[in-house]
Amino acid sequence: MEMLKKVVLIDDDQINNFVCETIIRSENFAERVISFEWAEDALNNLKQVAVQNPDDFPDLIFLDINMPGMDGWKFLEEYRKLPEQATKKCSLFMLSSAVDREDIICAKTHAEVRDFFSKPLSPEILNLIREDYIS
Repeated sequence: MEMLKKVVLIDDDQINNFVCETIIRSENFAERVISFEWAEDALNNLKQVAVQNPDDFPDLIFLDINMPGMDGWKFLEEYRKLPEQATKKCSLFMLSSAVDREDIICAKTHAEVRDFFSKPLSPEILNLIREDYIS
């Protein structure tokens, strides 16, 4: 299977981002991986890319729920406002350590969210995404 061009990680945990980047690269899942520790920074970047170069919009986003400042839910509200021309090819997945069943149910009610996965990211999760969502 060919690699995705670009994956974006949005998680305030720097170590988790490093681990995710390492797994994504070692599994040849994406050509580029970009991490953001602040959802606001990720959103600003995505807005800019959506307007200036929609072809460079990520193929996939992993989004954490519980973050300082803008959390994953608020990010989703703002993400909906981005141009559909850019977002339509992007698959967004929640990747969270949250174990609250309400969070999992809520994530699945958002049309933008393809699925919810519990941390840590693993090769098995990437294979599942390959098989079920991007093949």
